[in-house]
Amino acid sequence: MEEQIKKKVLRMISYGLYILTVKTVEKEEIAAGTINWLSQCSFKPPLVMVGVKKDSNSYRLLQESKHFTINILGKDQKDIAQAFFGPTKIENQKLNNYEYYITDSNGVVLKDCPSFFECDVKHIYGEGDHAVVIGEVVEAGLHREDEPLYMLTTGWFYGG
Repeated sequence: MEEQIKKKVLRMISYGLYILTVKTVEKEEIAAGTINWLSQCSFKPPLVMVGVKKDSNSYRLLQESKHFTINILGKDQKDIAQAFFGPTKIENQKLNNYEYYITDSNGVVLKDCPSFFECDVKHIYGEGDHAVVIGEVVEAGLHREDEPLYMLTTGWFYGG
């Protein structure tokens, strides 16, 4: 298999961009990161699958909390996606300079994002450098309707 062809072909899979957030209950640690490998994989129950870097703080906390939130970015929110490429910083009641709130079920929701959903972890498959996490959607919220941000429109690549 030719490496460049493989990369080009795999990068043709369409992806959105999202911010995964997670908070532990006991230590109250919060982690957040930009992700793009996400898809719904069942209607009943409503399940999603997400790829999470195994060497990330988000993955570590996700294993502990067994709950995570997906914040869906709007089409003009490339700046928010970029803000969560690095470490999570909490200052002045903001997460990486963006306002957030904690839901009754311990979800971390970014106020600027159009929508979000929360999941309970059902399975974690640890093959490769990213784990595949299967989550059951247990809550959803809509701040406003907006077209989602797609990887293709940013000019960025993550895949291949």
